[in-house]
Amino acid sequence: MGASIKILTFLNHMKYTRNCYNKPNSLIGFHSSKRKYCIHSEEPIENFAEIPIERIRNFSIIAHVDHGKSTLADRLLELTGTIKGGQQNQILDKLQVERERGITVKAQSASLLYKYNGDIYLLNLIDTPGHVDFSNEVHRSLSVCQGVILLVDSNDGVQAQTVANFYLAFVNDLVIIPVLNKIDLKNADPERVSKQLKSLFEINPDEILKISAKLGIGIDNVLQNIITKIPSPKVDRSSKLRALLFDCTYDRYRGALSLIYIQDGCISLGDSITTFHNKKDYEVRTLSLLRPDEVRVKKLVAGQIGLVGCNMRSPKEAHIGDTIYHSTCLIEPLEGFKLSQPMVFAGVYPMDQSQHINLRNAIEKLTLNDSAVSVELDTSPALGQGWRLGFLGLLHLEVFTQRLTQEYGAEPIITAPSVTYKIKLKPTKQNVKDGSDVMYVNNPANFPEQMKIEQTFEPMIIGTIVTPDKYLGAIMSLCMERRGVQRSANNIDNERVILQYDLPLCEVVLDFHDTLKTISSGYASFDYENTGYQESSMVKLAILLNGTLVDELSNIVHVTKAKTIGKQMVFKLKDIIPRQMVHIAVQATVNGKVMARENIKPYRKDVTAKLYGGDITRRMKLLAQQAAGKKKMRMVANISLPRETFIDVLKK
Repeated sequence: MGASIKILTFLNHMKYTRNCYNKPNSLIGFHSSKRKYCIHSEEPIENFAEIPIERIRNFSIIAHVDHGKSTLADRLLELTGTIKGGQQNQILDKLQVERERGITVKAQSASLLYKYNGDIYLLNLIDTPGHVDFSNEVHRSLSVCQGVILLVDSNDGVQAQTVANFYLAFVNDLVIIPVLNKIDLKNADPERVSKQLKSLFEINPDEILKISAKLGIGIDNVLQNIITKIPSPKVDRSSKLRALLFDCTYDRYRGALSLIYIQDGCISLGDSITTFHNKKDYEVRTLSLLRPDEVRVKKLVAGQIGLVGCNMRSPKEAHIGDTIYHSTCLIEPLEGFKLSQPMVFAGVYPMDQSQHINLRNAIEKLTLNDSAVSVELDTSPALGQGWRLGFLGLLHLEVFTQRLTQEYGAEPIITAPSVTYKIKLKPTKQNVKDGSDVMYVNNPANFPEQMKIEQTFEPMIIGTIVTPDKYLGAIMSLCMERRGVQRSANNIDNERVILQYDLPLCEVVLDFHDTLKTISSGYASFDYENTGYQESSMVKLAILLNGTLVDELSNIVHVTKAKTIGKQMVFKLKDIIPRQMVHIAVQATVNGKVMARENIKPYRKDVTAKLYGGDITRRMKLLAQQAAGKKKMRMVANISLPRETFIDVLKK
């Protein structure tokens, strides 16, 4: 494998103690007590389209979460003079949720100008997320790049998402620049991490560049290697326009704005363009380069990445992966890319049905910016009209709902997450004829009766865990408890182990990651990929209140865990459901068999309070009348559950 990997040979680590003014391509020197690097000013270029193809580089930064991607992006922006030193950190993390959580959740693009050997180069940088739930952002970003910077923390070493991102870049045949970051930390051990890269990816430790993005050490070497090692894009400027729409955002005044990579030809202001998906014509109103703020230009040419505004008013008109071309020309569409399939589903409902339209508009605009989210209409007797949304993971769900609140002022109700199960029904003349003998269910209310089911299948994943060896026993016990089957276990070095397990997705989506971090004191990392469906014994855990089925509270579980989860559910409901005038029996059943039961006692009026003595038969008579009244009421009364009860149960 090592012979085929495009690993770059780096210049030796340069000591930044000399004066930056002595560098031939340094135009402005900059020093501070913490950072020692030079800012290269950009020479004014009236027309970016004049930059030749051979002086364009498109690249991404990929790494595990919290390994310093955004900090490295800041240094690249400062060193190229795109932004001024001392500005706010994490410039490309523009969302409020990113700054609050300290993670990147949305890939951001920036065009940099860098002077090298007397020539101006255009470097298109895409900063990508590091968490597995946002791997779709990484996949889309790599589709328009020719190379990547593989960033690894010199302190933490190789993590699970580092492995996943490396192979994602390798499969896309991209040039890989391995870089070790945070060499300034007290506990940093670049030699140990270099050996990990050698063991896992067959990267020669002598070819790895060592930097500190925080202090600016070695950043100039990174830029030089981007220019000398990453190839220019293979495009044709003399051909007809073909542009890939790989990201989108919404502006309340300009409508849907498309971030495009121009594969062939050019696009200018006033051009009439057509999208291949919906065949609609648009007039180009604005063209911009992101630096990282918008810089208006009159023309974009092949090899460049830019933002197009064309009066696309409806968010539904923009399709990620679509091909844009001139309206007067017929072309073959670009291959695009395959979007990730949602793995976790949750119901989203407005707090009040009067907010339904506002929430719908917010979801439409946000899904334009996050194409990995799937949307289906859904209705609940308890919560009213809403949607069933699909996400790539639990963090993806949390970030999406947080953005709904922060960016659009919505107040949604989010039900407990679930996954999609595959069910094969017993063959009948009807379902065999129309091919409906296989169905997919992510809502317990749609789970068919057991007598109609022939087989049930649940989604499986391959989970990759990187952990210090002292936590190995506890982590293996956790995986076995979650019905995991070990695939492999290999030593990365003398202290770290990489494990692979086949795990059911339903056992992972809720709290697996949090539990893993707890038992490993935060040192273990986790990544997963979907592997399809596997036959499994799944059943519907139904919740009954006095014998009446409540579908909104039901769940789909594995048969071996039905009793345990049933006990937890009824115990929780006993505390949440308010007491009423009648006795309430809360039962969890599977195929009519009761797995667990709790009783909610009714309110009781003291009918004997007025008695002050006398014959005991009077007391017994009053109590008997009360018992008869309670029995009659229980026969005719409907248990009324307030809406807040459903919200409390479904959200937990």
